Amino acid sequence: MKATGIVRRIDDLGRIVIPKEIRRSLRIREGEPLEIFTDKEGGVVFKKYSPIGEVGEFTMQYAEAINKSSGIPVAICDLDNIIAVAGVSKKDYLEKPISSQMSNLLERRQIYTSTSNVDELSITEDSEGRVSYLSPIISEGSVVGAVMALKSSEKPLSDETDKKLINTGALFLSKQLEV
Repeated sequence: MKATGIVRRIDDLGRIVIPKEIRRSLRIREGEPLEIFTDKEGGVVFKKYSPIGEVGEFTMQYAEAINKSSGIPVAICDLDNIIAVAGVSKKDYLEKPISSQMSNLLERRQIYTSTSNVDELSITEDSEGRVSYLSPIISEGSVVGAVMALKSSEKPLSDETDKKLINTGALFLSKQLEV
């Protein structure tokens, strides 16, 4: 853990305020759920709750299935990080924060299609990877992540069938979260 030097008191209702600087840097918005953990040393850890993270192993298997059936490199993210990849190097993408461009796109609940090299959407802030097609995962009215086809020189996104496969993946994962 990293010390911040910030000290807060618990109020008479048991509440504590998370400082604005920390909320901003971790992209925690008002009303967002947090998970609470305790560690062996008696510490309390707050972590952003990711509903799609609950089915993490399943998302990895799903990404691999899409990749094997179509040859498309695939990534799946929650609202903060890449949680599953197939067809590309896992160490380059897995558990890396998504780009601010992608975060803004997810907030608008939009499907994204790359039309040229000018408007390319980067996957993470520090990677060379680009998104070819993205479909948001919407569960119970809220965006919780996205399924995306990544740009590849080996297998470009060829037709509407590939897009429908990505859309189906997003719809299927949203249904899994509602169960």
